[in-house]
Amino acid sequence: MTSTDTRLKKVVILGGGTAGWMTAAYLGKALQGTVDITVLEAPAIPRIGVGEATVPNLQRAFFDYLGIAEDEWMRECNASFKMAVRFVNWRTEGQGEAAARELADGSPDHFYHPFGLLPDYDQTPLSHYWFKRKYEGRTTEPFDYACFREPPVMDAMKSPRWLDGRSATRYAWHFDAQLVADFLRRFAIEKQGVNHVQDEMTEVRQDERGYVTELHTKGGRVLDADLFVDCSGFRGLLINQAMAEPFVDMSDHLLCDSAVATAVPHDDEEGGVEPYTSAIAMSSGWAWKIPMLGRFGTGYVYSSKFTEQDEATAEFAAMWGLDPEKTKFNHIRFRVGRNRRAWVKNVVSIGLSSCFLEPLESTGIYFITAAIYQLAKHFPDKTFNPGLIDSFNHEIEVMFDDTRDFIQAHFFYAPRNDTPFWRANKELTLPDNIQKKISAYRAGLPINSPITDESTYYGNFEAEFRNFWTNGSYYCIFAGMGLEPDAPLPALAHKPESVAGAEPLFETVKRQQQNLLETLPSAYEYLKRLHA
Repeated sequence: MTSTDTRLKKVVILGGGTAGWMTAAYLGKALQGTVDITVLEAPAIPRIGVGEATVPNLQRAFFDYLGIAEDEWMRECNASFKMAVRFVNWRTEGQGEAAARELADGSPDHFYHPFGLLPDYDQTPLSHYWFKRKYEGRTTEPFDYACFREPPVMDAMKSPRWLDGRSATRYAWHFDAQLVADFLRRFAIEKQGVNHVQDEMTEVRQDERGYVTELHTKGGRVLDADLFVDCSGFRGLLINQAMAEPFVDMSDHLLCDSAVATAVPHDDEEGGVEPYTSAIAMSSGWAWKIPMLGRFGTGYVYSSKFTEQDEATAEFAAMWGLDPEKTKFNHIRFRVGRNRRAWVKNVVSIGLSSCFLEPLESTGIYFITAAIYQLAKHFPDKTFNPGLIDSFNHEIEVMFDDTRDFIQAHFFYAPRNDTPFWRANKELTLPDNIQKKISAYRAGLPINSPITDESTYYGNFEAEFRNFWTNGSYYCIFAGMGLEPDAPLPALAHKPESVAGAEPLFETVKRQQQNLLETLPSAYEYLKRLHA
């Protein structure tokens, strides 16, 4: 009698790290113990470790799903808070030591991309009422400080949570990516029953259809499975090498292809802990600063077409006052783009083996989370229905391309043009998708649907992945760069009652800012208690 059971029995994940162990833990929960999951991890392969900042949906979409409390994993991973990305010197020249001083003295060339919710009135985001005020000469206050509660709170380095644990606003996290991988490895093995094999893959076996059947290891092991997940990083050992799936290079959209990174010790008691990621414009790219207790992670993302490795390292070291001879730097060369297809036959690529964008908006962990959510949603049987695979690939393609366009717009519209790198970014072609958004923005139209209620936001789980750039994200970046609509939203000229009704919201924002400043502890105080 022929068996009709077409369920997958085994999944092998090639590669540990953040992507591999996030995938293992998530699938372990999603498949409810019906599939044997094995992670093949080569202990000698170093982890990249540049993705230490996240976006706000991580707790809801990932840790809550696994049943892991926020405080639990934060304590294990030296995690801190991230309420925004702070862009420094993207409008005017200011590199090296000048950028570092700007962080301390608060001089004007900075703006925030906050994670807080943008209020609305009469189904119109507050951003449009703000621009009408500015256009008519009734305010000179920057968009972020006028419309969001969070910027003064971040300037004062306050925590987004009160000491009793209540949240005052939406936020994301900074953490040590290696500690997160270690934490999830323990969780997946102990709670989900995931198998862990520490060995190095040496050979991929495929059948006559081109489907992968076995992975052979240096230690003599043979791992067979129905589905293989490639988390092998930039090398793409399964998706690019074994399956020969082409990688779509997108360096014609984004020029940066290299980075130099390190960790810098920090006196938190004296200097405080910044509750945001900094993105500091440099001569040939930008530098990140990700504060955690006792140190901050930092790196210079640059284009090798415009600066050499030694030159970039010297500029980076000078910014933080580091001795290049005594500092251990991690030099990284990365590919920018995505696989033509993230899923081919019975191989699914997740993480760096699937796609990569420079982490200007902290997309690395977000891409992993979105991909494993979509894999669980599209999980196949042994027939590997093409409809499931095509749908998954479409979701990944749209997610990546939309984010790529958003990142490119940062460079394209940055007023800064003091070096060949910044001038070259203005000569690149923007894709049609982002050009349409900018056209709508210039016409005064909302680009995203405003989300005014957190319960609605968190209740619409699918929307968390489809509409990542919401709550005024485009407005934050465009207004921060000095790109404004041609005129206020025309419909507002016919809504004098709505315009008048929105005015008290600006005062409400100011009262909320003051209340948070007076009642929230410092980020350092909260984190010291949390990690005690």
